[in-house]
Amino acid sequence: MSDRKVTKEELLEKAKKPAQDSLKMHPFYKGKIEIVPKCVIRDVDDFAIWYTPGVAEACKQIQKNPEKAFEFTNRANMIGVVTDGTRVLGLGNIGPLAAMPVMEGKCLLFKYLGGVDAFPICLDTKDPDEFIRTVKLLQPSFGGINLEDIENPKCFYILDKLRAEATIPVWHDDQQGTAAVTLAALVNALKVVNKKINEAKITMIGIGAANVCITKVMIKAGVDPKKLIVVDSKGILNRKRDDITPAHKEKREFAQITNAENRDGGIEEAMKGQDVVIALSKQGPDTIQKSWVSGMADDAVVMVCANPIPEMWPWDAKEAGARVVATGRSDFPNQVNNSIGFPAIFRGTLDVMATTITDEMCIAAAYELAKCAEDKGLRDDYIMPTMDQWEVFPREAVAVAKKAMEQGVARLKLSEKELFTIAEAKIKRARDEVGLLMEKGIIPPYKE
Repeated sequence: MSDRKVTKEELLEKAKKPAQDSLKMHPFYKGKIEIVPKCVIRDVDDFAIWYTPGVAEACKQIQKNPEKAFEFTNRANMIGVVTDGTRVLGLGNIGPLAAMPVMEGKCLLFKYLGGVDAFPICLDTKDPDEFIRTVKLLQPSFGGINLEDIENPKCFYILDKLRAEATIPVWHDDQQGTAAVTLAALVNALKVVNKKINEAKITMIGIGAANVCITKVMIKAGVDPKKLIVVDSKGILNRKRDDITPAHKEKREFAQITNAENRDGGIEEAMKGQDVVIALSKQGPDTIQKSWVSGMADDAVVMVCANPIPEMWPWDAKEAGARVVATGRSDFPNQVNNSIGFPAIFRGTLDVMATTITDEMCIAAAYELAKCAEDKGLRDDYIMPTMDQWEVFPREAVAVAKKAMEQGVARLKLSEKELFTIAEAKIKRARDEVGLLMEKGIIPPYKE
């Protein structure tokens, strides 16, 4: 095996390849998901069971007892992935139509990694109340709703309103999902560098939907808010800031409870002497400078998670002295991406028919994710499980379901063994189905 060091130019070329392949493969397959039957069709006579006249009996049972919809239809495993396209990945407000490839991709991950049937819904409205009303009207079709790529601060209002008023679990993956995987990465990164979570000095770069929820969840998990420093586009949040509008209530709160030393300045000043920096902000690669990383504490942890281009390239962070470096990309080590969170979190939620997804359920997922990586042996370049470690997902789903039962938000009560068996079977079925379709050529191989 060659021990030749990979050059920066080669790493950059590797980083560009997913985008290049995307432009070829999206039009080749004309989308990423489709609807396929899950029931037997022995011959056309079976349509008398699945449709008229036999289907009327199923309808009457649901009319008598609405809970039967979870038993007689796919509602118990079906969620809607809903967006208005106002904050898509690192692309910003590109609208609902341009958001569709991302929503399809999300649904693909839900199915393949979590065995969850997900449907993309891109709403042509920027009115938060119209958005909320539309989601509530869609509730009979779904067992849950995944909100996606909605601009800040509107996303907080929509999520809070729907969590209070919807009859099915609603969560915002960019908030709770990202918070769960980031907490898992933080837990393990601190183990690698032998620092305690309640003593770690952490800087948050960016205060959009993701970092707001990450900050809240980290504090619930034991991070000392006095040791936190938060930076928005105008500088460090502190008690001297009088430019934060009432619409940004979370930002106003953080300005009061974080940054005990009342530090002032920008990103450079916010990172000085810190143990950890977590960035979900402006795309790089020059948003964060090497010299700023050099000014951090020894054995620094740098998470640069903007997509698709991180705030700085990971090799630059390493050269600047960071011990553990993570990004949001799957083509670099230590991916901190909600793809290893949301499929299993919804899997566990649906398996016990939970009525909501609490922060504690997300924290339970985070600690199970962290444990999955720890079981394989933590290293500087391995603090998180990867998407190809499929056994992680049923473990995570069980942790979420157990917490839902513990908190009294689950309709079903199942043993740990039952939960694992259900989750494992549904996830394995989804993966085997894709494998079989590829093997048979029904999903054709891509050819250049």
